[in-house]
Amino acid sequence: MKKLLLLLLFPLCLGAAEPAKPVRKINPGEVIVPTEAMRRIWGELVSLDLKHRTGVFRKEGSDELMTFKVLPYAELLHHAAFGDLQDFRVGERAIFRVHEDAQGTWTWLTYIQDEMNMMNGHKEFFYVDAIDAASGKITCNQANADRSFVREKGIVLETETATRYWKDGQPAKFSDIKVGDKLRTKTHGVGKGKMRMCWEVFLDEASLAKFQAEQRAVHARRMTTEGAPGYVDVVSTKQIELTLFQEAGEVGRTLKAGVTVRLAGAGADRQVAGAESFATIKAAKFQGNLCKVSLELAAEPTQLQPRQVVRLWVK
Repeated sequence: MKKLLLLLLFPLCLGAAEPAKPVRKINPGEVIVPTEAMRRIWGELVSLDLKHRTGVFRKEGSDELMTFKVLPYAELLHHAAFGDLQDFRVGERAIFRVHEDAQGTWTWLTYIQDEMNMMNGHKEFFYVDAIDAASGKITCNQANADRSFVREKGIVLETETATRYWKDGQPAKFSDIKVGDKLRTKTHGVGKGKMRMCWEVFLDEASLAKFQAEQRAVHARRMTTEGAPGYVDVVSTKQIELTLFQEAGEVGRTLKAGVTVRLAGAGADRQVAGAESFATIKAAKFQGNLCKVSLELAAEPTQLQPRQVVRLWVK
């Protein structure tokens, strides 16, 4: 009898499974990254249109080309730091994170992560197994710092005349690389197949850190001159609320109550396209990686509209 009861209850238990969570949709004017519905694809950058923030990449290992449209809040991770589209070079190998647009095409892009950023973030290296000086090829495996996790074996790093080598932050040579060394690289494709042709080879962490520090300085200058980007959430008579994008985190950490800022609307290309407004910070706090800012406008009306891209400068 007990066995019969269990058999009868078993299908009911199966039917009581947790319902699938709804897949979020990208909604222009909001920072939404549907990580539950995304594709992260290694590819080779084929072209970029900086004005329209669009581009094309080739899926690594195939001839398939994919077009993408960079969302205003996309994370553009270059040299293990935040960057902008203009930092990426045609041919560069990177991970492109794309999502479905309103027509169901995998076109909307929420990050480009270059190889340096991926390896630095995962604390992984190329461990040198063999060196062929005649061909300039380095055979290695990719693993984490203590080699408890090996991502891939038998990787071949190709080098060419234009390849640069770095050790202790200074120029080095191919001959400085030894079996057992751990490297990081910046690589590009060659228009077909899967190839890691090196632009830069870092023989130590200090050399990568030098490139990273230079990129951070470039990004900080951009935030100062071009303004920290974000979305307008709410506009009322004299109140305004913003969400600053993740790349503006350092600026967000400087915002305190009473600080005066100036604001200007921007287009989807993030270029300023409206008159400036002045405002005083009422509150600024982080929700995850995003800074939410409440302000009081110095005068009204303002041209700023909800869901619009905005730029913010500390006065």
